[in-house]
Amino acid sequence: MLWILGTMAQEQRPGPSELEEQLLQVAAGSREALAAFYACTRTAVYGLALSYLRNGHDAEDVTQDVYLRVWDSAAGYQPHGKPLAWVLTIAKNFALMRLRSREKLRDLSEGEWEFLAIESPAVTAEDREVLSAALGVLGEQERQIVLLHAVSGLKHREIAQLMELPLATVLSKYHRGLKKLKKKLEGEDAV
Repeated sequence: MLWILGTMAQEQRPGPSELEEQLLQVAAGSREALAAFYACTRTAVYGLALSYLRNGHDAEDVTQDVYLRVWDSAAGYQPHGKPLAWVLTIAKNFALMRLRSREKLRDLSEGEWEFLAIESPAVTAEDREVLSAALGVLGEQERQIVLLHAVSGLKHREIAQLMELPLATVLSKYHRGLKKLKKKLEGEDAV
C-alpha cells in the first residue's frame, strides 16, 4: 500500500531555471507564464497547505491565495535558483495564517483525499480509505513530513527548510512515520 504515496508525486518538476524564467515572464504580465508556473507547482503548493491545514477546502483557498500573491509579487522575486522554495514559503505563510484564524483541525474526508490524489487514477476509494486510517497513527509532524515528501514530491532538505527543522529530524520523523505506516498497513498496532 505504500506505493499509493509514491504514485501521487509522479509529476515531473521542471528545473529551477525554467521556473525562474516563468516567474520573470509573470513579472512582465504574462498570464500564460502564470498558468505554466501553476501547472508545475500546484501539487507541491496544495500538498504543503494540506499538510498544515488538514482540510481540503482551506488548502484550496490557500493555494488560490498563493497564486494571487505570485501574480502580485513576481516582480519582487530575486532569482537565486530557488523559485519553488519561494512559492512554498508563501504557501507556508498563508497556511499558518489560516491555522491561526481557526480553532479546530479535522481529519481529511474521502472527498479531500480524492482531490489530493486527483492526478493519480491508480488510487482507488478503498486505497484512500486505508491510507487515511493509516495516516491517523502518525503524529502531526510525521504526517506533514510524509505527505510533503510522498505527495508533494519535496526533498527532505526542502521540507527541513519549510518546517524550520534540522534535516536529521526530518529524516528521522520520515523514517519513523514510514515504519508506523508499514505496521498499520500490515495489520499490526503501530507504536
